[in-house]
Amino acid sequence: MKNILVTGAAGFIGFHLCQRLAEDGYTVIGIDNLSDYYDVGLKKERLKQLSAQDTFHFHRLDISDKSRLEWLFGKYPFDTVVNLAAQAGVRYSLKNPHIYVDTNIVGFVNLLECCRHNGISHLVFASSSSVYGANTKMPFSVHDNVDHPVSLYAASKKANELMAHTYSHLYGLNCTGLRFFTVYGPWGRPDMALFLFTRAILSGEPIKVFNHGNMQRDFTYIDDIVEGVFRIMKKRPEPNPEWSGNTPDPGTSYAPYRIYNIGNNNPENLMRFIAVLEDALGTKAEKQMLDMQPGDVPSTYADIDDLYDAVGFRPQTTIEEGINRFVAWYKTYYDGK
Repeated sequence: MKNILVTGAAGFIGFHLCQRLAEDGYTVIGIDNLSDYYDVGLKKERLKQLSAQDTFHFHRLDISDKSRLEWLFGKYPFDTVVNLAAQAGVRYSLKNPHIYVDTNIVGFVNLLECCRHNGISHLVFASSSSVYGANTKMPFSVHDNVDHPVSLYAASKKANELMAHTYSHLYGLNCTGLRFFTVYGPWGRPDMALFLFTRAILSGEPIKVFNHGNMQRDFTYIDDIVEGVFRIMKKRPEPNPEWSGNTPDPGTSYAPYRIYNIGNNNPENLMRFIAVLEDALGTKAEKQMLDMQPGDVPSTYADIDDLYDAVGFRPQTTIEEGINRFVAWYKTYYDGK
């Protein structure tokens, strides 16, 4: 890997990945449109941290802007591209569907076209555990069918996987999709449960507990996500010689294309997650029990055997470790704000 493009560099995962790559001496070009979906100030603070690295260079750019993206690929000889730019959020997709099409569909095909025409050796792109949708067989495996999404966000991520496979088939583009499972940690997204719960508890406000707490999530700490992405970046996908059109395997292909889960492989009950947070804050939460929200799923649980077989990595961070690190960051960051 030489010059690396990371889209969504001001985002939660993008920031941490860029930081890791720049600290390791890689030349990183980061782009982001600085969407106001959540606090732009937090995104700018992340970029301020990254700007301290000599090997990191930032351009404000939206991947849905085809001409600007083509200009960027003409300016830099990228070797590896990591696409973390996306309109995130399951519930938001029920209210603002068109932005998911603009960024997650139009933007992604722009990126595929740029990779195709500029000899990119490996495209790594973020998918999501949301693609498992109505599936109930646990743990979720990349070899299972995922044709029943329950939100437009999930459908857009499944579409990314299909689009990437098409380019892998037609043009030999090396593509690897990564299904992330409920990522949390310092510098996290303010719309995610841990951030929302922490803010509410410290403010003496009730927290919203959906499905009356009967939820399980494969909470995955950010450092584990970054380590998984970093290792996958260095492993280009190879065609599976055993792939058959009679019994098609969704996780592999006859083309240079692969899908992996990156999750903690240890689903936690939401109520236990809240209890660990209460311990870390030293404060009990007032809980507002609510029904399941449209688009949500009751449980997620990642089968990561393929990830381990490919790169020898399994996430190790417990929720006790991860939540305490988040709380320490949160208190430091918001002290005096």
